[in-house]
Amino acid sequence: MVQVVNYLQNSLGVPLVDASHANPSDNCIYYIDVQLPTKAEVLAFLDHGGNRPPRQALAVVYFGNQLDPNVTEYVVGPLPKPTTRQDITVQKYGGKLPYHRRPVLDIEYKLITGFLRRTAFPAAPAFLGQVFDYDGTNLAVMTTAPRGFQSGDRNTWFILFHNVSGFFLHPVGLEVLVDHSSLDVSQWRVSKVFYNGQYYGDFVQLESEFKQGRVKVDRVKRPPLSGGFSSMQPRAAPTAPFPLHYEPHGARYSVQHNRVVSQAWSFAFGVNVNTGMRLFDVRFKGERIVYEISVQDAMSVYGSNCPGGMSTRYMDGSFGIGRFTYSLVRGVDCPYSATYIDTHYLIQSPNSRINKNSICIFEQNSGSPLRRHYSNLQSLYYGGLSNSALVIRSIATLGNYDYIWDFIFYQNGAIEAKVQATGYMTSSFLYGDGLGYGNRVGDHTLGTIHTHSINVRVDLDIGGRFLGDSLLGLLTFVKCYSVEQQAWGLSQDAELLQMATTASSKLCNSRHSRIVWHYCSAPSAG
Repeated sequence: MVQVVNYLQNSLGVPLVDASHANPSDNCIYYIDVQLPTKAEVLAFLDHGGNRPPRQALAVVYFGNQLDPNVTEYVVGPLPKPTTRQDITVQKYGGKLPYHRRPVLDIEYKLITGFLRRTAFPAAPAFLGQVFDYDGTNLAVMTTAPRGFQSGDRNTWFILFHNVSGFFLHPVGLEVLVDHSSLDVSQWRVSKVFYNGQYYGDFVQLESEFKQGRVKVDRVKRPPLSGGFSSMQPRAAPTAPFPLHYEPHGARYSVQHNRVVSQAWSFAFGVNVNTGMRLFDVRFKGERIVYEISVQDAMSVYGSNCPGGMSTRYMDGSFGIGRFTYSLVRGVDCPYSATYIDTHYLIQSPNSRINKNSICIFEQNSGSPLRRHYSNLQSLYYGGLSNSALVIRSIATLGNYDYIWDFIFYQNGAIEAKVQATGYMTSSFLYGDGLGYGNRVGDHTLGTIHTHSINVRVDLDIGGRFLGDSLLGLLTFVKCYSVEQQAWGLSQDAELLQMATTASSKLCNSRHSRIVWHYCSAPSAG
């Protein structure tokens, strides 16, 4: 990937700034990842002795320093020594990508935090000092998304919390809408301020009304740095060690490079910097049944009576699910005896980075038999078979949530795509009719109602490519919308996705393989 960076720096003919230090008005490389070959090329190589597809990279470049700022995608190759590039933006998206659509870089978040601390907050010293004992460091800032409600917007609500461990559960009631659409950072401005149920035009107005005694103040006791009730520290030591996973004769699978082979299953795996884990060429007893199964996105839609919460619809792929796939802890995140694999990525930096031990692979006993029978009629006998499954797992931490991604392969030919959400909930400041939007989880903390939607791509090749393609076409999504007009003119779109079962009969009748879908998108306040 570093060779791709060097090639672009030498061939684009424009200065490229390190993305970790780039201003919005600079040119920089956002990320570089593998460009997948077409399915036809891959199958021609795997099944028919065709040529190996050339290795290529996908490079996404921000062009902020030109008359027509835009985002451009290039296919660069061949690897490892690239000599050519092709602009695929128009082919892929039907036109140029406007610059305002670009995902926010880490440096832009830092610039916004600096803008708040050095420009916005100083306009309300009495309010911040008397209400929050603000010292420049004791308030944490968390972004929301999307960044507006019409094309061209780049306005983001930022929610303020006490800066302690598990700050997600310690809102202070202050939220700020920042217009950061200008490429000139000095032109950024505060569009609106929200505190304890009231809106203000800016911090100057908030300060003025506070000094006149017209601001309803609800002081929140400052929690300890450990977070108090939000601390992840165990409240008591375990009375005895937890049970351990045991493999009496070692692992019954092997891992070579990015391919896993077991008695019944084999597949190749990888991690996309944006979407996370993906598997290819999944075979059961030597027969390919899935060409690709991959995470595509994780979306969460929130409700609240605070502007940040009510407007939030996170699409975690835009932050980078694969990028935030961090190291796993043996014995907690995965069994001690699991096989651990590093992941590599290049985003917002000229150099690739490694997340050590960020994928684990293991075989687990299900704790119940695959089949069994105890006969006490006519003759006495017992027959049973232990049940186990092969698991490949990664865990991505996206802000407050930790998503545990599992692909599970069973002895009977079933595949399960599973995700579990843990970590912290996102909260709002509890005031007024807040309990209509969630549950109280602290004196001033509202656990906001929200819905998770997980998108997984599956390209089935059961019984051959053409049957798989027809089944894929039958796996459809039904979208149901309910719109509730909010008091501040913002609409709440609650989207529930339900997978149709049209293909289930054909799927279950196809020899020895089936796909098990575990999908849930139920509103919750946790």
